[in-house]
Amino acid sequence: MSKWGDRLKKVEQLAQSFQLNPLTTRYKPRLWPCQPSSIWKLFPRQSLAISFAQSCKEAVHVFALEKEKTSMGQRIYLVTSYSELWHYYRTYTQSLMHCYEVIPEGAVCKLYFDLEFHKPSNKGSDGKNMVSLFIQYVCEKLMEVYGIECSAKNILNLDSSTEDKFSRHLIFSLQNAAFKDNIHVGRFIHAILQPVLNKAKGGSCVDDGINPTADNKQTGGTLAVSEGKPAKAGGMTESPQTKRRKQEERDLSFLQVKNKDGKDCLFVDLGVYTKNRNFRLYKSSKAGKNAAFTVAEDNKFIAKPKKGSSAEESVFLASLVCNVSFTGQRVLTWDIPETNETKTSMPHCQQGSASTSDALSGCLSSPHQEVDTFVLTVVRKDGLQGSIRRWNYFAAEQLLVYDIAKYRWCENVGRFHKSNNIMIVVDLKEEVWYQKCHDPDCRNFRSSSYPLPQEICVSYIITLDEEDQVYLMDDAGNIEPSQIPNQAHQSTVRPVEETPDLWGNERDDQDYSKSLDDFEQNGGEISDQLLLTCMADFDSQ
Repeated sequence: MSKWGDRLKKVEQLAQSFQLNPLTTRYKPRLWPCQPSSIWKLFPRQSLAISFAQSCKEAVHVFALEKEKTSMGQRIYLVTSYSELWHYYRTYTQSLMHCYEVIPEGAVCKLYFDLEFHKPSNKGSDGKNMVSLFIQYVCEKLMEVYGIECSAKNILNLDSSTEDKFSRHLIFSLQNAAFKDNIHVGRFIHAILQPVLNKAKGGSCVDDGINPTADNKQTGGTLAVSEGKPAKAGGMTESPQTKRRKQEERDLSFLQVKNKDGKDCLFVDLGVYTKNRNFRLYKSSKAGKNAAFTVAEDNKFIAKPKKGSSAEESVFLASLVCNVSFTGQRVLTWDIPETNETKTSMPHCQQGSASTSDALSGCLSSPHQEVDTFVLTVVRKDGLQGSIRRWNYFAAEQLLVYDIAKYRWCENVGRFHKSNNIMIVVDLKEEVWYQKCHDPDCRNFRSSSYPLPQEICVSYIITLDEEDQVYLMDDAGNIEPSQIPNQAHQSTVRPVEETPDLWGNERDDQDYSKSLDDFEQNGGEISDQLLLTCMADFDSQ
């Protein structure tokens, strides 16, 4: 029996070795035939997750997960598709109950708000009525600045209030319109709340800055804050701007609330408009809390389920801030007037190189500067000096859309347009680019796709080190650090492959074969009782 015991031990060592070093990655099936293969990867750092998501051919996104019984603020990052997350979101409610959408830097997104106040410090406040008044005010400003009609029926109203805290999320699904990114969202919100912000700060009289020109009505407003002047003695009447400011201060007074320390603060959280922001998902709660976001009682938004999806999944998809498609979208902006101060510190812009700074207006570069440089080579030829007028990034489809100036060649008509400009669309997922057009006759035209140079492709630039993936989720939904031993530990369990009797030597094989042949030719039938007795004897040793 000792020889069999040695062989059994070696087999166990081999099995352990293959578990630690599998020949292939674990097979991930499709959720249903029309979907691509599943992607479900966990990372310890957000930057790694974002880099991996950008390198994937599948339509994937980054989410942040908080784990119970870990230090406050510690998060791990999940890369998967919307449909895949929803599929497991319902199954693993324990491990995925603290989930956040990562809003990528520079990504086109919906208008969204985080509203909250401390109930014991604001006993006279009616949260539902405050939400209703705020929605009415924002809708008025959307019409005034952008000419966009909006009502409570276009706004998903989510509630995670507790006995101590009133908490809402508002996500606007505007008709074929979204903001350039959440930095522009933040600028717009700061501008429309300027009257109440000035009053809260105790500052001087300041205009609200919502006086857009005709051009601004198409794209965005211009934040133009100017100091008002007090009325002079002698009964001089107030200016229309001053009257309007005072009226808006009165109208927005409900937004001034007290925090739990009794200090003045705003009903609107203005800190949720930063790059790569984590925004809590529908049906998720904060770690250590049980208040998950649900559809509010006073919600008037009705999600329209797509074919094959449930009404609840439609609410989930509507709640995603960056779930915005490129097709037919009007991109809204809010620009700050250029001064010596703003030229040196644009909140959402990266400083570009000298070779591209003169070719990009507004923001110096997109999050993918190598792609910017390549697009400039496309529109700078034959003596023409085309430039990038603006760029927009659609994270849901991984598309960079460039509006081009001073270069109007259109493949559809085979010549330069006289007045209408063109677009260069770069598909980061498929690693191709193509041309589209602003001309009404070419609105539905899309040119042939051309491959991007290999050296600027994300899949070529990014090399993922598997050692960075230190978290795994098992079939039960448990998320734990992966057990990837170091080389020294592996050497203690990995059998020595050159050992001659690893699987038994040739002489043993011949003996086993001969014994088996003899038994089959000369042996009689073995009773069940004898087999059971032999097994019992074997187990007892």
